[in-house]
Amino acid sequence: MAVNIDEMKSYALKNDVPIMKDEGAEFICNYIRDHNVKRVLEIGTAIGYSAIRFASVSPDVQVTTIEIDIDRYIKAQLNIKNAGLENRITSIHADALTAEIDGFFDLIFIDAAKAQYIKFFEKYKNNLSAGGVIISDNLSFHGMVENIDLTHNYSTKKLIKKIRRYISFLKANSEFMTDFYKCGDGISVSYRPVN
Repeated sequence: MAVNIDEMKSYALKNDVPIMKDEGAEFICNYIRDHNVKRVLEIGTAIGYSAIRFASVSPDVQVTTIEIDIDRYIKAQLNIKNAGLENRITSIHADALTAEIDGFFDLIFIDAAKAQYIKFFEKYKNNLSAGGVIISDNLSFHGMVENIDLTHNYSTKKLIKKIRRYISFLKANSEFMTDFYKCGDGISVSYRPVN
């Protein structure tokens, strides 16, 4: 892999680009490996960090990833090309709420605008293959979801309330069962129970 994962991390840090924590990325890479996942749909490419990590698990993993921000999309395209993964990662510049994505995916990963998680979930659950999962990231939001007093910022508090609402939505969802994990920045894995 020509692209350097550590360089991507330091670029993200320097340019304030949110990317997955190591522990969360490892969790999903292990899930892909353990469950023989072949097709991944990612909502929120950022600079392509997680898409590259996922595609690197196995040569038969295909990733489709959507990014709304043009600068991040361009940077992701470059990183994907440098990683030699342009044949296995399809990156799309679009608003994930209005994008039309065909086909079915073994794993759908939601890691974009936190306030839209319920809408993303409802929209893309129809693209989930039988036995597939929807994984969501940032459900702890740096510990603030459990303890909102860690911030005094009004807009952050509003966002935390929306994440809490999403967690409640997952817990109450009768179509899906959801397991929650403390790793990374808080991850959920939702799946349709087999009757």
